[in-house]
Amino acid sequence: MLEALGLGHEVELVYRLILEHPTWGVDEVSAHLAWPEDEVRFALDTLADLKLVRPLSGDPARFRPVSPQVGLTALLVRTEAELTRRQSQIEASRAAVSALAAEYGVGSDYAPEVIERHEGAEAVRNRLAELTESAEHESLSFQPGAQTPASLTSGQPLDKTLLDRGVQIRTIRQEIFRNDPATLAHVRWLTSIGGAVRTVPTLPMRLVIVDHTCALVPLDPVDSRRGALELRSRGAVAAMRALFEQFWGVATPWDEPPKRDQHGLSRRESELLKLLAGGHTDEVVSRKLGLSLRTVRRMTSDLMDRLGAQSRFQAGAHAAQRHWI
Repeated sequence: MLEALGLGHEVELVYRLILEHPTWGVDEVSAHLAWPEDEVRFALDTLADLKLVRPLSGDPARFRPVSPQVGLTALLVRTEAELTRRQSQIEASRAAVSALAAEYGVGSDYAPEVIERHEGAEAVRNRLAELTESAEHESLSFQPGAQTPASLTSGQPLDKTLLDRGVQIRTIRQEIFRNDPATLAHVRWLTSIGGAVRTVPTLPMRLVIVDHTCALVPLDPVDSRRGALELRSRGAVAAMRALFEQFWGVATPWDEPPKRDQHGLSRRESELLKLLAGGHTDEVVSRKLGLSLRTVRRMTSDLMDRLGAQSRFQAGAHAAQRHWI
């Protein structure tokens, strides 16, 4: 109900529980929902980032809820402002596209059969449906973000049709969504009828490749809702397919639990250390790993303690010296 404001189903459920039971902490919520504590903390971290709960001073396991009238109204205002800003950008981009189309139209090196631009999420969904319906051999994809239960189930009839006629489906998702009930149910269904799903801690962007002939990449890797470029150049499609195969080779099959390396690091912790060593900010790390800022900061603090580091940069340096990355 509140997904447009940044609250997934599980996060909203925890928020409602905290509103009903304002004295509850992590232990009580975890026991009531029969969830692992890490999942409850992740939901509370997300709520704190959205300024819908505030941690109690002196007790980080307990949170004070912000009233919906105050917290959700503020979120709604911010979301509306962001939509207005995005709409202005889209209109400016539309004008730029029209100018480029007039200058480099039919007969140029950028003919539609090589590169085609699809504006907006609905146009991409429609084109993607057309492409996958015509698939003959395989459909490959990166799925870096969360998908609503409705969007997951809406594509199931087409997935089944493709698999029934022998088209291979391989998907790579972010590891964080192993704990998402809707994603879990969808993946169990897909793998039960012949699809293949693996996970990695982070993905560079959303990507769909159909057969060896076409690849869809986002106009903006940070916001795939803006639209996509349809690539049909053999070289570009081959490059995208090579990228997919590289990730597929190191990804963890969905039916296997994520493993820790010889240093006791999870794949997510290893990726976090690489990003720290690269000097990335908490905001960038949060976006790339699909984690809340509070979770990133807590994981960073834990890794710094394990490495005996006094700073983020030092943590990255120590990790490299010990061959953790």
